[in-house]
Amino acid sequence: MTPTAQTTRPAPRWPAYAAASWAFVFALVSFYWALGGTVGVETNAPAITEPVLAREPAAVAVIWITGALKLLLAALALLLLWPRPRWVPTWASDWLPRRLLIGTGWVVTALMAGYEGLASLVQHALMVAGVLDIPAGLGETSARWHLVLWDPWWLLGGVLLGLATWVFQRASRG
Repeated sequence: MTPTAQTTRPAPRWPAYAAASWAFVFALVSFYWALGGTVGVETNAPAITEPVLAREPAAVAVIWITGALKLLLAALALLLLWPRPRWVPTWASDWLPRRLLIGTGWVVTALMAGYEGLASLVQHALMVAGVLDIPAGLGETSARWHLVLWDPWWLLGGVLLGLATWVFQRASRG
């Protein structure tokens, strides 16, 4: 190899696969609860879980929709693979321009890591510490679970999606 020749390494694919896996697992939890599963429901706010456990149609529908949105999030993460795998349909590559994928990736990353993750983590920490009142709809048990499980989980998903978006943005430059 001559000194002027450049070697290019392929873009790492693990962030996109990790973000998609994260979203898929999260969707499965929603679908489990929508089907009537009860393991882990105490980790959520009573204002959410009580109507779902009572099988109120609107509340159950919201959980199904939440699961579907998480599957869309998994699809977004997989669309951030570069170069595009053969199993990604050609229409997806044509229909979703690079800038739209990057913009969507960063917006969703900010919502997940910034709002659902970090901001909620701080808010729930202040509630558990007694600095802020815990709303009745959330409850003390759920506030603690959010602090140790759900807020870090959202933060992890946001970081993974952010990494996938960053890798895609850098690797897909024309």
